Amino acid sequence: MKYSGDMSGHVRSSECECQEQRDHHTTYFVEKIDMPPFRWKRLWMFTGPGFLMSIAYLDPGNIESSLRSGSVAGYQLLTMLFLATIMGWMMQRLAARLGVVTGMHLAEVCNRKYRKAPRLVLWIMVEIAIIGADMQEVIGSAIAIVLLSSGVIPLWGGVLITAFDAFVFLMLDKYGMRKLEAFFAFLIAIMAVTFGYEYGVVGPDQKEVIIGLFSPVCRDCGPPQLLQAVGIIGAVIMPHNIYLHSALVKSRDIDRSKSRRIREANFYYLVESAVALTVSFTINLFVVAVFAEAFYGVTNSEINATCTNTSIPNSEGAFPYDETNANETVDSDLFKAGIFLGCEYGIAAYYIWAVGLLAAGQSSTMTGTYSGQFVMEGFLDLRWSRFKRILLTRTIAIGPTLILAIFTDIYSITGVNDLLNALQSIQLPFALIPIIHFTSSRDLMDEFRNSWFWFGVGASISVLVMGINFFFVAVAIRKIEEAGWYVLSAIICIAYLCFIAYLISQLVSDIFGVCSPVRPGHSCEVEVRSKRKSEKYLAMPDRRNYIAGNPG
Repeated sequence: MKYSGDMSGHVRSSECECQEQRDHHTTYFVEKIDMPPFRWKRLWMFTGPGFLMSIAYLDPGNIESSLRSGSVAGYQLLTMLFLATIMGWMMQRLAARLGVVTGMHLAEVCNRKYRKAPRLVLWIMVEIAIIGADMQEVIGSAIAIVLLSSGVIPLWGGVLITAFDAFVFLMLDKYGMRKLEAFFAFLIAIMAVTFGYEYGVVGPDQKEVIIGLFSPVCRDCGPPQLLQAVGIIGAVIMPHNIYLHSALVKSRDIDRSKSRRIREANFYYLVESAVALTVSFTINLFVVAVFAEAFYGVTNSEINATCTNTSIPNSEGAFPYDETNANETVDSDLFKAGIFLGCEYGIAAYYIWAVGLLAAGQSSTMTGTYSGQFVMEGFLDLRWSRFKRILLTRTIAIGPTLILAIFTDIYSITGVNDLLNALQSIQLPFALIPIIHFTSSRDLMDEFRNSWFWFGVGASISVLVMGINFFFVAVAIRKIEEAGWYVLSAIICIAYLCFIAYLISQLVSDIFGVCSPVRPGHSCEVEVRSKRKSEKYLAMPDRRNYIAGNPG
């Protein structure tokens, strides 16, 4: 027995020696990340902000972009839609991380990191993007109301109804964030059911859907298909959505004094965003496939023959043609799409399309209003009541839209979407450059800053998107004939490029350690000390209360 005891001690000693040898010779994973185990309950707690963010991928502008993709190129642009959604997810990842790690959203960080003059210019640019997006969303809702009322309610009436009901729905947040998130989830479910119904009724070729999704080849594609392909990226990645997502993640209480909790929140928000964008991509896929199957290659004479002798509301005069354009393909938009579905597949398809469009417009209008509130509060340090904030942001967006609806008929107003998409694309650098800058900053993000890989990915996406934007701007300027407008456009473009160069210079200065005085007379040493104070501030456990104006 005594020997047995010695033997057991010898065995334990040998096991320890073996373990030490294994630890000594381990090549990988010497430093392990402290990460809590995955739990579905925890994921459910973090579920919400990503789905609110994903609504921007389902706004009327994106719905129209998807239906045009199908009607112009068939199933062939599904690959581009998928890639654009992946790129959007990567950029939304950065927005969520900024809010989680710093406890501030992007507008608040811009307020603290940029000087007053460029900060105000940046705020104006972002507000322009929000107004453009909101105009699209209000127009989409108004068109849906016109369709549902069979033309009884005019377009301007639909705009006023949208303004009023969005104002009412936004007051839901006083009953709790989870109830508001549930309401948005309900609207997303309506879109999934309605557009899914259209998908089932039309019955797209499933083989063509799969080929279009995974084959990057576009057969017989010309300039219209190319413009639509690059336009998908501008429609999917929206500047105000970057600001919105960085603010929405602050709705969860995260202990930022513990890296473990920050890492956990980043992980769950990443998963939730992926799920939410998968849902939004599926809904957009429904729309593309429906119009690729039913609308692709349809001529003006064919659609008029289909709609003749039908009782579909608003069908008379919706597709005018003469001998010169009888054999040309139909120019599709949100309004004509509903009428065509009704003519081809029955009155139920007409009204169900309108219901889905209304859900898309209402949900995106509300999230656009939230974006306006966060941006205005962050850049200008405004602390207004909910009523005043909603009233101001609603008025800014509704005013131009109402004027447009009064002096424009419904058959031509949807063409404004092209202009509004271009407007938002031009504003994209003013969200992409700051988010890459701040999420790569050691002072702000510390151990959670972007790796060189993610910095490269974000920079590549930004360069690609900005290149597309510059292409569209060059095409637009080339169409200008009057010399005065041409000179004015050139001056605006130069100022635009100079401001982008300023933002890039700030990024380079911060990320690569190239010191540039923040104020005249300040040296690099002063800048470094200022950064250290910023880092100390961000380490404060109660910095969220400090930001809200309640220190201590």
